[in-house]
Amino acid sequence: MGLDLKVKGRVLSIVKGDITECDLDAIVNAANTSLVMGGGVAGAIRRKGGESIQEECNKIGGIPVGGAAITGAGNLKAKYVIHAAGPRFGEGDEDEKLKNAVLNSLRLAEEHGIKSIAFPAISTGIFGFPLDRCAKIMINTIKEYLSGDTSIERVVIVLFDDEAYRIFSEELQ
Repeated sequence: MGLDLKVKGRVLSIVKGDITECDLDAIVNAANTSLVMGGGVAGAIRRKGGESIQEECNKIGGIPVGGAAITGAGNLKAKYVIHAAGPRFGEGDEDEKLKNAVLNSLRLAEEHGIKSIAFPAISTGIFGFPLDRCAKIMINTIKEYLSGDTSIERVVIVLFDDEAYRIFSEELQ
C-alpha cells in the first residue's frame, strides 16, 4: 500500500508500515535533543538496531531542535540512521523548526551519498505536533528539496497507523 509522487525524476512516497523494516540507505529517527532513544520510533529503532546506535548517539552528545545527526544503523536493513530533533508542540516557532529538521536530515543524507531515505511523521507522537500540520510541512519541504539540485532519488514517509496514512495521502494528492 502506498502513494507516489514524481518530482523531477525523483520519487516521494507515502506508505503505511514499520520504518525499522525499510530497506533503504537511511531511515530517520524522530529524536530528542539529547539523542536518548527511549520510546516511540526511537525505542523501536534501538530495539531492532541494537545498542551500537545509542552508543554512537552518546558520543555525539546532543543536537539543537531542528538539527540532525547521523549514525550507523546497527542490525537494521538500512545503512544509516539520521536522528532529527523535531519540536515539541507549543514551544514556539514549531513549523520552522520542523521544516529545519527535515531539511537538515536531507542535507546530511546528501553529504553521505545517501540516495534513498525514509522519514516518520516527526514530532507527532509524544511531542504532540498535529498530524495535518506535520503532513503539510514535511511534504512541502521534501517536494521543494527534490525539485532542486540533489542526488537523493527516493524519499519515503512511513506511517504507522491508518489515520496518519490517510492524512499524509490526502496532503500528497
